[in-house]
Amino acid sequence: MEGRQKHTRPRRLAWGAAVLTCAAACGAAPASRPSGPPSEPAPSTPAVTTAPPEQEFPAPDEKIPGSAAKLATALEETTEALSASIDAWTEGGSPAPGHPPEDVELLALHQQRIYRYAARHPGLAAKAFARLPDGLAAQARDNTAAIRGLLALAHPIKPDAVFKTQQPRPAGELLGYFKKAERRFGVEWEVLAAVMFAETKFGRVRADSHVGAQGPMQFMPATWKAYGMGGDVRDPRDAVMGAANYLKASGAPRDYRRALHAYNPSQAYVDAILLHSRQIKRDPRAYYAYYNWQVYVITTAGERRLTGP
Repeated sequence: MEGRQKHTRPRRLAWGAAVLTCAAACGAAPASRPSGPPSEPAPSTPAVTTAPPEQEFPAPDEKIPGSAAKLATALEETTEALSASIDAWTEGGSPAPGHPPEDVELLALHQQRIYRYAARHPGLAAKAFARLPDGLAAQARDNTAAIRGLLALAHPIKPDAVFKTQQPRPAGELLGYFKKAERRFGVEWEVLAAVMFAETKFGRVRADSHVGAQGPMQFMPATWKAYGMGGDVRDPRDAVMGAANYLKASGAPRDYRRALHAYNPSQAYVDAILLHSRQIKRDPRAYYAYYNWQVYVITTAGERRLTGP
């Protein structure tokens, strides 16, 4: 499996340039010179360099708070920091190619872990979300409801099962495919992104599903033959186009619920896709946050994370 080196503790990253601090001579009026022969020049005092401020990012295995107040604080601070990091990453309108910055990866993973914990502890989550600002509280409720629904659909595997993963294509490249498919078929790019996110975490999953679905958009072979337009089911660009074609033929954009139910006949799945796509519509930064959420599998011995820092 391709990936980055694992970290056992948060990496300290310096933000901003070093600050040069002036002594009294900086901008001060010169002192009067005493009369008499000139004295030896005083040795110059070197400028003092102050160490740059450092920002700690959460470790991949940092403990999730177990109290409502601390959980709310952790979610609010993590989401705020993640939004700022995404803004820096996407400055100019699109992210740099290649891997996301490490701060984005670590913050997104921590946000994901908070939401997964909240999804499994609904009573605690309700108390924590009541402490949040209205906008973030609505986002939190949508995300945990979507995760809870998808967790209910998970099929546990053996702890020693081999699960194939890979690095996803760059976020900007995938975004281009989603928007091209929207222009051609009229299916909203946010819905297409939410489908790929739910199905394979934007192509991180290489393995076929337990029922034989394939590729980053998880097509059954017969469905792909009918709607894949002769493309490669494992190619992200072809898979997105095939998904848009199939959703359009199944009722989108007029009736997304009907179309998504044809894609995966589960009400929980339909609800999750619409909840995630709604978040992306409300704030495009949600797309980049979701892009950095990682692959978890449910095993008979508990859940296991397969990708990420």
